[in-house]
Amino acid sequence: MKYSAKVEVKFKEGLFDPEGETTKKSLQGLRFPVEDAKLSKVFNIKLDAKTKDEAYSMVEEMCKKLLANPNKDDYKIIIEEIQ
Repeated sequence: MKYSAKVEVKFKEGLFDPEGETTKKSLQGLRFPVEDAKLSKVFNIKLDAKTKDEAYSMVEEMCKKLLANPNKDDYKIIIEEIQ
């Protein structure tokens, strides 16, 4: 079966996000009422797997080995079956 995985990777809570902070200040400078801005990366991955659970496990392994740094990043995985 074919699956689509969406992986959002962002800094762990409490870590300094320099790009997010710069974006926040720039938006405030343009007079937008922004309280906070955070940078995140989104990976859209298509893969073959026997089950949704297997697809999730494979994507989680991808996160641990390449997509996210466990020392500084949190990640969220969403798996959907596709035709």
